[in-house]
Order: sequence, then C-alpha cells, then structure tokens
Amino acid sequence: MTPVIEARDLRKHYGANRAVDSVNFSVAPGRIVGLIGPNGAGKTTVLKAILGLTRFDGTLHVLGRDPDSQRDDLMQDVCFIADVAVLPKWLRVRNALDFVAGVHPRFDRARAEEFLRKTDIRLSSRVRELSKGMVTQLHLALILAIDARLLVLDEPTLGLDLLFRRQFYDTLVNDYFDKERTILLTTHQVEEIEHLLTDVIFISRGQIILDSAVEDLSTRYTQVTVAADKAAALRELKPFYEREVFGRLALFFEGRSAAELTAAAGPLSELRTPSIADLFVARMQGTAS
Repeated sequence: MTPVIEARDLRKHYGANRAVDSVNFSVAPGRIVGLIGPNGAGKTTVLKAILGLTRFDGTLHVLGRDPDSQRDDLMQDVCFIADVAVLPKWLRVRNALDFVAGVHPRFDRARAEEFLRKTDIRLSSRVRELSKGMVTQLHLALILAIDARLLVLDEPTLGLDLLFRRQFYDTLVNDYFDKERTILLTTHQVEEIEHLLTDVIFISRGQIILDSAVEDLSTRYTQVTVAADKAAALRELKPFYEREVFGRLALFFEGRSAAELTAAAGPLSELRTPSIADLFVARMQGTAS
C-alpha cells in the first residue's frame, strides 16, 4: 500500500537552529494520525513541508507528489486548517462560499451550506460578526465540502471552548467515516483527541521519539502503579519514567512483560496501558532527562 505521506531524512534548518533533524515517518491511507509535541518541537515545520509552504532537505512525498515542485497539483487533493483565522473580516459568509467554489473544482457548495444550517452562522453575516468558534466552524464547512484525500489540521480548536471543540471533532470524525480521508493533526489537547487516533507520532527537538499505531501501544508500554515502598524491585527493571500519583508511584516501562512486572511489583500493584496523554508526558520528560 502506497503511503499518503512518506518522509525520509527530512531536515529543516533556520541558521544554526535545527527545526527538523533527520525525520523519518510514513502515513498510510485512511488513518487519523496525531503529530504531537511541545511548542518548538518542529510540528508546524513538518506540516509546512508537507503542504509545500517551506523548502526542506531530504525526501518527502505526499500523495505521490513532491510538495516543493508539484504543490499546485498536490493542493487539489489536500485541505488545511490552521490555528489562525485567515478569512478577511469584511467578507460575508456567502462570499466565502463563492470564492472557494470559484477556485476549487471539487468544492461541493450544497454540502457546505448543509453544514452551516446546523450552526448559528448566517450566509449574510460578515466574518467580523462571528465568534472565534463560529469562524472555526466556517473553516470546517469550507474544508469538509472539498473532496480531498488528505486533511491537515494544525491546532484547529486552539482557543475554543469545550463545547465548540467537542462539536468540531464530532463533525470531523463523522465526515471521516463518510468519506475515504486521511487526517493528520496537531493539538495540545491530547486528552480530547486520543480516542480518535489510529496512530501517534511524538516529536521533540526536531526528532521523532515515537511512531506507532495506537493498537500496538498496549503490547509495547505498561504503566505500573504501586505503593512507594514497593518500587525498589521495579526500578531494577529500568522504567523510563516515574511520577507520584496520590501517594503511590506510577512507573512506565517499554518492552517488559506483564509477568515480570507483576513478579517485581507484587499482587497489590496495578498494571495498565498508559493513555496517550500520559505516555506523551512520560516520553517527553524522559527524553528531557
């Protein structure tokens, strides 16, 4: 199966700063991939390279195309939502629909209007009259009405309240199952989207530190929670991270079997697969240490 995105030795330097440093990853068709990392980790630079918005070193193919030399062709099959609203404040909603219909041959205006009818957005409203959440809903209506194979989202719900964030992701997932799409997204609100993801890529200081299908995490990582006085034997098994949780210790392991962890921790221990959010913190802080 040909990857939707394939990066090999992807590099981007800004002077002496290595924003992306020898990155390798691939994204298979039909996946929902979370590209997750702290501020300054290189997430946005990777997305800009994928979208043909910045030059890079190394090899990068998106839908079989070079985003640097074939960007115009590529963008017929790719849609993008950023964290910053770019619609002119004076523009009316119906004019935004007119514009996209005029520049993109695969825009379904009826689908966009159907989406907007489920919101409080009026076609006669100007962008400056809309709340931040409503502007994001308008962006989503415009993007989801384009029959694109790849949807790239860069912090799409940043600054929105919980209700708008939930509505956004519900709409996104429903559309994903209605169409054959691949989704790549970045977000700081990992807890809200981890149940949507099929794959995760953790990036730190311009390098990939985890690239895994979500379904494989349970066989790779284990979190063991024990009383503090029972942790000595577990530490001999070399956890890569530990933290205190309500007077007990949670220790994170990679590649250890449940049998050996249970033998070291004792019968009162709790073993489970860490959540993506907990694993992200553990890998980030473990890397930093």
